[in-house]
Amino acid sequence: MYKELAVENFTKIPRAIKAGIDRIELNDNLAVGGTTVSHGVMAASAQYTREHNVPLVAMIRPRGGNFVYNETEIAMMIGDIKCAAELGVPAVTFGAVNRDGRLDTAAMAALIDASTGMDVVCHMAFDSIADDNQKEAIDWLVDHGVKRILTHGGMLSQPIDATMLHLREIVQWADNRIEILPGGGLQSSNAEDVAAILGVDQVHGSHIIEI
Repeated sequence: MYKELAVENFTKIPRAIKAGIDRIELNDNLAVGGTTVSHGVMAASAQYTREHNVPLVAMIRPRGGNFVYNETEIAMMIGDIKCAAELGVPAVTFGAVNRDGRLDTAAMAALIDASTGMDVVCHMAFDSIADDNQKEAIDWLVDHGVKRILTHGGMLSQPIDATMLHLREIVQWADNRIEILPGGGLQSSNAEDVAAILGVDQVHGSHIIEI
């Protein structure tokens, strides 16, 4: 099973790689769900993971709070994506939604366009999309070449056990057209069970391995 560890800053990266982690999601401010790290942290992390052949995913998020962004914030995110590309980061993760509970396709298209040459991941902004609109969002993300969706299957205030039914619906609708990466509330103790129930081969979390 493929394990992705969400880390804050650079500090845990060497230990995570030594412990055998498969992929790293790089964040600042995990207490608010993750934001973009500084240029210096991103540069050091990109170099270290590249030297150790571990894929890196850089969080592109200008602030905590919701995922409804204005033009200035989208411009900031595009700048951070270009910075990641220049540093050789292989993947970026971001998400934008409208106030009406739908994927913000205009913002997402601009961000995806800026990410040429990198894998794109839609992060847990996906869970802010109204359930009735999520199938439409999955189809759009598939059509625009997004590699995977990180999702808890509901709000993070709910334990993963309470969102499993909806997660299964998401996996079924995706139908292997796009990777589904379950996260939020996953630990080293329950990750394999969750993956087996959902029929996926990868999991995400900040405590997905013991380091």
